[in-house]
Amino acid sequence: MTDTSKADRELGTTFMPRFDAQGLLIAVAIDSATKDVLMVAYMDAEALEKTRETGLAHFHSRSRGRLWLKGETSGHFLRVDEMRVDCDQDALVMLVRPEGPACHTGARSCFYRRLSGDVLTRDDG
Repeated sequence: MTDTSKADRELGTTFMPRFDAQGLLIAVAIDSATKDVLMVAYMDAEALEKTRETGLAHFHSRSRGRLWLKGETSGHFLRVDEMRVDCDQDALVMLVRPEGPACHTGARSCFYRRLSGDVLTRDDG
């Protein structure tokens, strides 16, 4: 990457997502109201495009190797209010309105356990 393109990416106003070698970038979903981190997943170009087009969070499922609309089977969609892009455009934060639990376990957030030493303690707070 040239200095000009790096400066454009880091300081400019043009959206230029930087996908990794697998064609993915990190996407963090945060509850718009509570600011709680709900989940972290990956987006490829298709997921990013569908999310921007529909306002519903789409991701790339690495295990299934395909596009995944969050809530397609559970009905627990994430409605995107705002997308924020990090400085080098390889990660996104989405402020979302969850329509039910965000975690496939049924927990409100995928981050429902605290680490204390080597012990995980459930914290649904």
